[in-house]
Amino acid sequence: MNKHNHYKYLAEKWTKKHQDLSKNVAKKHKKSYEWLTNNSKQLAVGSLSGLLLLTTPAGTIAERSTQVAEAQIPSIDSKTFLTSNLSGIVPQDVRPLTEDEENKIGELLSKSYGFKASATLNDLRLNRSYGLIGAEQHLARYPGDNMGSHFEGNSEDSAKYHSSGMAPGLGAWGYFATSRSSLTEEDTMKEKYYIATQTFLAPDYNQRVGEYRDFFKYRKMLVVNPHNGKAVVAVIGDAGPAQWTGKHLGGSPEVMKHLERVDGSARGPVLYFFIDDPDDTIPLGPIEPI
Repeated sequence: MNKHNHYKYLAEKWTKKHQDLSKNVAKKHKKSYEWLTNNSKQLAVGSLSGLLLLTTPAGTIAERSTQVAEAQIPSIDSKTFLTSNLSGIVPQDVRPLTEDEENKIGELLSKSYGFKASATLNDLRLNRSYGLIGAEQHLARYPGDNMGSHFEGNSEDSAKYHSSGMAPGLGAWGYFATSRSSLTEEDTMKEKYYIATQTFLAPDYNQRVGEYRDFFKYRKMLVVNPHNGKAVVAVIGDAGPAQWTGKHLGGSPEVMKHLERVDGSARGPVLYFFIDDPDDTIPLGPIEPI
């Protein structure tokens, strides 16, 4: 085999290996592979660099490699990897997760966000950790709070969320503050990023009402849209929705907006896992995987 044919043989062998690898990636990480396919033109530069190593004389490899390195190759967003990994665990039908599924998802979320996320905490849990979320209204933060005062000084949020209105009743724990003057930034964030969960359906709830009440009050949770990787740290601020609605939890207008679950008619599945944060160091609001 002469030198030219040897290089040709290696190039053909490399191409075959690349094709086999692409098939495996497409099967195991479908969503990530779709992203790669849509960006094939840029990624072709990577394939070109491999061929250059096989077909370019040694004296010019360094120069060509520098040119390839300077090409604008996009990086894959961390949410893409998260959604790809979740797709292999989260069932397509919105049903209660098995213990094994909850453990695997909890481990994946913990690694992705850098803190412990689990379906069970202190031997307590909700009735499920994967369900359909629907839109909730704003909650009164203190006596006399209304839509006129809710966004005072924040015209941007008012334009986005005023139309959601305010719930006629209070949240499960009553007002967030005793008065307007005592309202803190922490109180404001709790109302802004709250979820309603079916606390009343927790295992043995009727026999452990007091224990569950203290545990659930403003308990931090990680809520993740498994379809796009959008996530938010929220607190349990209300109980509901009722079983007859077909929904399993509700989200404040701000939560729904960030998760891209815009309203009740656009409801969709989310994962919601407890956050172990005894020192209260994890802030509320949107969060990105690390």
